[in-house]
Formats: sequence, structure tokens, C-alpha cells
Amino acid sequence: MPTVHVNLADRSYDVIVERGILSHAAKEILGAGLKGKCAVISDQNVASLYAPALLENLGRHCIDATLHVIPAGEASKSLAAANDLCQELATQGHDRKSFVIALGGGVVGDLAGFVASIFYRGIPFVQIPTTIVSLVDSSVGGKTGVNLVAGKNLVGSFHQPRLVLVDPETLSSLAQREYRQGMAEVIKHAAIRDAEMLHEIAAINPQSRYLSDVLIARNIAIKARVVEVDEQETLGVRALLNFGHTIGHGIEASVDYGQLLHGEAISLGMRAALFLSEKYASLPHEASLLLTQIQMKFDLPMVLDQSISTESIMKKILRDKKFSAGKIQFILLAQLGNAIVSSSVNLTDMEEAIEWIRQPLPINCESGYNGKG
Repeated sequence: MPTVHVNLADRSYDVIVERGILSHAAKEILGAGLKGKCAVISDQNVASLYAPALLENLGRHCIDATLHVIPAGEASKSLAAANDLCQELATQGHDRKSFVIALGGGVVGDLAGFVASIFYRGIPFVQIPTTIVSLVDSSVGGKTGVNLVAGKNLVGSFHQPRLVLVDPETLSSLAQREYRQGMAEVIKHAAIRDAEMLHEIAAINPQSRYLSDVLIARNIAIKARVVEVDEQETLGVRALLNFGHTIGHGIEASVDYGQLLHGEAISLGMRAALFLSEKYASLPHEASLLLTQIQMKFDLPMVLDQSISTESIMKKILRDKKFSAGKIQFILLAQLGNAIVSSSVNLTDMEEAIEWIRQPLPINCESGYNGKG
């Protein structure tokens, strides 16, 4: 049972990785000192799969729980949805002694965490992620929030979970596209901090939808160590986790919901970041080639559709909260496993990178990962 401890003084918590942990979640929750009434927040897809067993387990341990189900999808990450949930919690008798369980993917985790951060000025919450993206990334670190029309995650707060329970068996219920897009975040973590892990990821059978508990825990630990150093992204260290996200978020925000999943947009953003890394951080081309081959092994998109205009992407990037006084700290790779924060990249460079990823991949990329590098 790999456990990753996130050391944040009085906000510290454990991330427990164990197959089947959903069947005894109440024991772990009580062990973390949580008690009182509980609000389980999930979406329509996940609730039907996992909420009944979770509620039954909570009930057997005398935890009074209510279930709150939101529509699946990014549209639920809104102030309106947060308001509705707060109203529901109040109506069903929750108070400052209650706690929240976020059961689902990144949308559920971000929204439920945000609700927990504002309800009665903040109550505890537990993350139970069920997708790869939420499992290795969004469930750890305390970033909660909702979207505005102007951009993603523009309203939110830092509110660390009290506990994170990771059950890798939930990944078996993911659709193949959902599984593959989640691997973009797994690859990203290895790219910025653990080059050796890239070769382990390359050895995974994309058809199996199986990730080992140890690999999951190592991936989570990468984020945990960054968060420990820079919890609220004030030192620039936590920004390293945004590799591929600046342009990726711009692409994601420029298309209709569902046209590109988060990880698919981030994959395109990583290709753009590799182009700029070669230009400004002297990243060897062979390193870019290796990372690109691994992305392609998981059928992640690498060529930007011509219908998505550079102008629309740049407009979304300029609204991104990563900008400060018109400047952006762009994340580059100096080498695999070593990400850096750069102030050298300007808007013209980003436009050039966007145009670059419209080009077809070279033949040596399309041949797939060769196990070298």
C-alpha cells in the first residue's frame, strides 16, 4: 500500500494508493480524524458506478452521508453549480462540523473542493479521484476552483484536502480515450522531474489501461514534492507543473467542450513547449523526439487542427491567470527530467510555436518509441 505524505505543516495529509480502498474508505476517513455529517459530491457517470458502495461503507461506520450528483462535464465547474451545491448542503443540514468527499474526476474534485473551501468559510474534504488526471494531478495540491466565460479556473482558492484515497481499480471503467488523455499528465510529471520514469511509461501497454500502484505513487510524489516547496505558487517552483499548459489551455479554451479533452490539449501544448525548449533552453532534439514518440504511443494528438486559429488561442492565453503585468513565466525543458522557468519566451515566440505544431510530425516520430534516449 504505497502512501505519499504531503508535508505542509498543519495542512499535511496522506495520499494512500491501494486497490480496493473504496471498500474500506470509511476506516481511512475516520483514521484521519474526520467525523460528523458528510456530503458526497459526484457526477452522473461516477455516482452510478461507485457511490452506492461508498455510501454503504460510510453507513456501516455510522457516518451520516448525503449524496449530491452534478451533470458530468466541464460545464458543471461554474459559480452557479457551486451555489447550488452550497444551497443543497445547507438544506440537508450540513454545518461547520460536516465534511465533503469529492468522488470523481478533476471537475468533481475542483468543484467539490471549492465548495468545501467556502461553505461555512471552510470545512474539511477528502479526495477520491477516479480518473488518471485527477489521480496523479488535480487531487493533490489544494487547488480548487471554477471556470468563468473569460477562462478556466479564474475563481478559486487553495484548500488542501484532509486525505486522498486512490483506488487504481477505478481506472478500469474509463473509456479508452479518457485513459489515453490522462496519460498526458503522467508523461508531463516524468518529463519535468524523472527522466527514468519516461522509459517505464513507454513500456506500458496502452491497451491494458493498467498502471502499477508504485508508478502511480511515484508520479503523485513528484507533484507532492513541488507543492511542499511552493504551496501557493508564490516562488515560481510550482509553476513547473504547468509544462505544456500555457499553450495547451489556450487550445482547450478555443474549441467547443468535448472537441479536445484536457490531456489532448496539453499534449499539443507539450509539443509546442518542446519546440521552444530547443530554441531557448538548448534541449537536445533527440530528447524532444523521445518525448514525442512516447506521447504518440498513447495516441495523444500532436498536430493542431487548422480550424483552430492562432488568433483565438492567443486571446485565450492572454486571459490566462499565469500572466502578470503582461508577462508570462513559460516552462521549458533544459533536459528530460529538468524543467525550468523562463522569461525569455514572448508572444511572438508562442505564435511561432502554435504554427509549428500545425506541421506534420517527421517520419522518425511516426515510427514510434524506440526504447532509446
